[in-house]
Amino acid sequence: MRVTIAEVARRARVSKTTVSRVLNNKADVDAATAIRVREVIAATGYIPSAGAVGLARGVTRTVGMLVPGLTWPWMGEVLQGVADVVEAKGYGLLLSTANRGSDSLEEFSRQVSAKAFDGLLLVEPPDAVRHLRVLHDSGLPVVVIDDRGRRPAFPSVGTSNRLGGAAAAEHLLATGRTRLATVTGPRDFGCTTDRLNGFNDAVLDAGLTLDPRLIIEGDFTGESGEAAIIQLLETGPEFDAVFAHNDLTAAGVLAGLRKFGRAVPGDVAVVGFDDIPLAAHTQPPLTTVRQPLREMGEAAARQLLALLGGAPRPDEPLIVPTSLVVRESTQVTVSAAESGTLREESPR
Repeated sequence: MRVTIAEVARRARVSKTTVSRVLNNKADVDAATAIRVREVIAATGYIPSAGAVGLARGVTRTVGMLVPGLTWPWMGEVLQGVADVVEAKGYGLLLSTANRGSDSLEEFSRQVSAKAFDGLLLVEPPDAVRHLRVLHDSGLPVVVIDDRGRRPAFPSVGTSNRLGGAAAAEHLLATGRTRLATVTGPRDFGCTTDRLNGFNDAVLDAGLTLDPRLIIEGDFTGESGEAAIIQLLETGPEFDAVFAHNDLTAAGVLAGLRKFGRAVPGDVAVVGFDDIPLAAHTQPPLTTVRQPLREMGEAAARQLLALLGGAPRPDEPLIVPTSLVVRESTQVTVSAAESGTLREESPR
């Protein structure tokens, strides 16, 4: 049965007149009320008459954002960066997750059909949006944050994963480590390839080679980091350093090393990637490559708002640079020569 404006009004606990005013983007509607009405429109799949309302013309002053879930350890920083920018420009933010799989994506599709937002920011879960190109080609502006799938057809904001991997290797080599192990992310992620290639580049530049037996694929979880390091300790060749492709994996590496009585950094130095809050509180605190997460959210939101304002689509991804944060898991004093690329952890 077709959803009516009366049903939308009932669910949103407002009058039909208020729904109509929201649909026509009238300025005299309270912002919280307008957001609630739009959420009901998205949830019910209500599609207003194109001739009756301004919403059908695509003017909602709302930005949609689809994320895999809110439990990702760095998602909060990205969201805060997005919110800071869109709110400052007078836009609302309609957040959706893919927590419930196909049910979540069906609800998201209803939001698209209802024209509940003017443009979309996407932190893409695997295989989440099969028709993303159709949405984009139909005129919906889309900006991807952390484009793991390498989709050049869409504007995107990422970070310097390859340079970050190189910085991790250079730092470990500077501390005298020569037998370097790596616990990667999933092999089909672009960031995994870039981080590993950058790490390998720096090792080759130093006249060394990575032992393929010391490269273990993980899945960005602490469990995979612990399992990988136990596998290496039980069956693999000796190593004196580990580069984990994110901080959760690195925390698992630290746990596995403790179980086997290996001292960090005395026996093995450990470097992570991301600089989530956990990194400063592991035992020992973790040296890591910092992803500028909030800055990435801000940059993506600015890029999307520029597209909504008629700016041309950028030709290349926007890359926000990484930096290395040195803590006790590698326990090194930063030299003057390194000071241009490394920074000491500041007091918190």
